[in-house]
Amino acid sequence: MTFPGGTSVSRLSVYSGSPCADGLEGGTPHLHTASTEAYVVIGGHGTLQTLDVNGLRETALSAGTTVWFTPGTIHRAVNRGDLEVVVVMSNAGLPEAGDAVMTFPPEIVADPERYRAAATLPPPPEPGAPPATGEPPAPPTPSEGPAPSAAVTVADVEEAVRRRRELAVEGFLRLADAAAHGDLAPLHRFYDHAIALVRPRAAAWRAIWEGTAAEETRRTAGILDALERGDGAHLRRSALMESLPHDRWGMCGNLRAHDVAHPIVHTPEPS
Repeated sequence: MTFPGGTSVSRLSVYSGSPCADGLEGGTPHLHTASTEAYVVIGGHGTLQTLDVNGLRETALSAGTTVWFTPGTIHRAVNRGDLEVVVVMSNAGLPEAGDAVMTFPPEIVADPERYRAAATLPPPPEPGAPPATGEPPAPPTPSEGPAPSAAVTVADVEEAVRRRRELAVEGFLRLADAAAHGDLAPLHRFYDHAIALVRPRAAAWRAIWEGTAAEETRRTAGILDALERGDGAHLRRSALMESLPHDRWGMCGNLRAHDVAHPIVHTPEPS
């Protein structure tokens, strides 16, 4: 059974300590092509920059703020002081399978091989280190590269994360500047390139969705049917589940993600 509503959840510490070219500290601008994302701010403060066909918007973030944004919304979390967020994603499994496209410059995002090269991070330097890929970018999905090597250090991966972020910020600033001057053509081209990148995996994503969010909807429909009949058999199949956190590098910051697709079941259903 998936996390409630077929969603996924993680805790995010937004990147800090390394300003981008525009002087701001924060994450890698990107969009999701099929999933809606929510931020529930639990500490610190910052700003959410979003860009869509309505232009650039900045939304203040502080403890207690809850915002969410739909597919196609380019977003960038900016840390202005210990920003901590609980991230809830719709369509559990799709973001992990590559439902994101970073705002690299157009000459890169238009070329699947160049996009892959720019998005791929080195492998973790040793067992137990955060996974290299973080939130996977849109297909072609970056591999984790060759087998881990003692020559790769945490600092190497962090530097690769920084370079990837800088490249996405460069493209984001170009899109935002064009939109500020009333020119949405670059944004529309970016959308077209994003769809071209993810299209080869849409069928596989459908299978994931059918087994998570769609299955949860069907399950609820069945429960409502049973309740109308006065049937409470599902109450006798109750269970307690837990998903332990694991750390990884994400596009917006350091993540403590939870594998909601493979929970620990403490009270299994009776046979």
